[in-house]
Amino acid sequence: MPRIISIIEIVVAVLLTISILLQNRGAGLSGTFGGDFGGYYTRRGMEKFLVFFSSILSTIFIILAIVGLVIGNR
Repeated sequence: MPRIISIIEIVVAVLLTISILLQNRGAGLSGTFGGDFGGYYTRRGMEKFLVFFSSILSTIFIILAIVGLVIGNR
């Protein structure tokens, strides 16, 4: 059972990494030093889905990590 949880956790980690890398980068560090901000900005379409998907995957990853720790200590 711990091996299955570890495999699922690796798959979720890879999907989480991909979903984070696909997100729009925005202003980045240049905004800290006076970079241009184009005004009010809302997430729409695919970008909104990627943010939602990333948050769901991160929650699943944390739950799997906790479950893996609990099962591993038995």
